[in-house]
Amino acid sequence: MAPAGGTAVHDHVALAEIELCGELIIAASATEGDRLSPDRIDEVLRVGEERAQDAP
Repeated sequence: MAPAGGTAVHDHVALAEIELCGELIIAASATEGDRLSPDRIDEVLRVGEERAQDAP
C-alpha cells in the first residue's frame, strides 16, 4: 500500500534482491539439469566480481 501522499517508498536492497532472484530463475530455466551448480550460481550472482572489487 502506498503512503497517503501518493509517493512510493523504494527499498533499494529489496529491489536488488528481487533482481538477483529473477536472474537465478532465468538461469535455472535455461539449464538442462535439475539444479544450478554452485559455480553457475556464483556466476549468475556475480560473486567473483564483488570479491575482485573488494580486494586491495
